[in-house]
Amino acid sequence: MSAASPVRKVGRPRAVARPRSGLSPREEILAAAAELFTTHGYAATTTRALAERVGIRQASLYHYFGGKEDLLAELLESTVRPSLEAVGALAGATPEERLWELCHRDARLLCSGPYNLGALYLLPEVRTERFAGFRGMREELKGVYGRLLAETPAGAALAPADRRLRTDLLFALIEGVILIRRDTPGELAADVIETLAAATADAALRLAGVGDRQGLGGSGGDAAGPA
Repeated sequence: MSAASPVRKVGRPRAVARPRSGLSPREEILAAAAELFTTHGYAATTTRALAERVGIRQASLYHYFGGKEDLLAELLESTVRPSLEAVGALAGATPEERLWELCHRDARLLCSGPYNLGALYLLPEVRTERFAGFRGMREELKGVYGRLLAETPAGAALAPADRRLRTDLLFALIEGVILIRRDTPGELAADVIETLAAATADAALRLAGVGDRQGLGGSGGDAAGPA
């Protein structure tokens, strides 16, 4: 190539000019998918509609994602990955405190954001092999709940089968905030999210047989603050 030859720019042009959002094109596509999947439905949303929502050509969307399934997988995993990544940094001194903090973080994550991504768990497509990675991450997170429960005196006193059942109930309680969000349109206010997450974590401790958070020693009282 001669010195006078123009250099091709990396990226894909927009079909429609849109105001700058501060997001990368990939993040804009994910935001559009979150909106359309939760408001219009996953099956009813086409890649053309996603591209139009972002203001790019349909072919440009495939520069970032292989298709709708890739977008759905990324959105699903985003509801679990932060909780898994936070496990090693749980600040509680006792298993009870760490269990409360994990429940609080997880419930707050599911309550946050402009769209109720947890509602996507109920899609029949999620049961297919394509989303085995997400299901594996979710099972891994439930396993953390089970281990923390087993480390508490109340959990240790349970028979293995009873402890597995109690773990299932704990996990279902936390994910129950998804149904609360489904009945509350729009994004939840920060104070509502905090109240709901703390109340859910408190209920989780009672379900675990630990008692109230106020009875925890160490840093349990500090775990209620933002992470």
